[in-house]
Amino acid sequence: MPGYPALRRLLFHLDAETAHAAGMGALRALQALPPLSAALRRCNLVDDPALAQTLFGRTFANPVGLAAGFDKDAALVAALPALGFGFVEVGTVTPLSQPGNPRPRLFRHLGERSLQNALGFNNDGMEAMRHRLARLHPFALPVGVNLGKNKATPPDRALDDYETLIRGLHDVCDYLVVNLSSPNTPGLRDLQNEAFLRNLFDVAKGITSKPILVKIAPDLEPAQAVSLSEAAVEAGAAGIIATNTTVDYSLLPKADFGGLSGGVLRERSFQILAAIAKALFGRTVLISVGGIDSGAEAYRRLRAGASLVQIYTGLIYEGPSLPRRINEELLRLMERDGVKGIHEIIGAG
Repeated sequence: MPGYPALRRLLFHLDAETAHAAGMGALRALQALPPLSAALRRCNLVDDPALAQTLFGRTFANPVGLAAGFDKDAALVAALPALGFGFVEVGTVTPLSQPGNPRPRLFRHLGERSLQNALGFNNDGMEAMRHRLARLHPFALPVGVNLGKNKATPPDRALDDYETLIRGLHDVCDYLVVNLSSPNTPGLRDLQNEAFLRNLFDVAKGITSKPILVKIAPDLEPAQAVSLSEAAVEAGAAGIIATNTTVDYSLLPKADFGGLSGGVLRERSFQILAAIAKALFGRTVLISVGGIDSGAEAYRRLRAGASLVQIYTGLIYEGPSLPRRINEELLRLMERDGVKGIHEIIGAG
């Protein structure tokens, strides 16, 4: 998008959450113009068979997806294909609507090309999301739903929240993600344990056969991340998403609350993916997220064992053409390496 640097300068004069709302408004306007949305999708979608793969019973035209947190309420599912994504993950959604943490709660760190997020699962709740998704299902591209517990739900009742969400949303999406790793809901990361995962998947198996993935934190030691991921897969998880945001403020000393994403998370996220892939590659689907803002970085994650990658912070800094640019660069890198299809590079490293 040639004009994005100028637009970014204007948007960055606004606080981060207001700028995000402006971007959402532009996508809502696009959604109201289906012919324009379809034209943009034809322009931005890199629909090369070399990038396509079938996962969870759906065809992913390319491996670049939108991470959870951007479209928390599934309000833009009809517009997001216009940006060229291969898949989209909406949420995090909770059973009941909640306002999230007090503002300001979203901050840019321009020098580090990073975001600091203390939103706290602000969303309209499960019923509102179900209504929106039901009107659009089946979708133009694979859509996942990221699930979280309400802030007011005590830890000993957290399983009830996830059961409610799985029952309410499993039939209006392509896959579900259990989010136990956001740093902005008190006590949530304490649920990253084998006992809770076993109980959760025991409940889920009685409700649906829909693929359910687990999203883990980057602040675990690699051995802990591997152990937790193995336990999740053994319990029934269809995949692992690595990783959520980090609370290691040594990576960005000017921050002391919320979760950090973008450039400061890049290497930590890669290290956790690489450790998990050594143990689980070929046994489950791995999705990598955290600091991906180029085709070269996406290529590195695929070679490390990820089948798919997700972006969010990179989109803020690079602009809405980023999915297309990543996919075009992936094709150039594959041609350079004499690779004919994406399956030849996934896990090649």
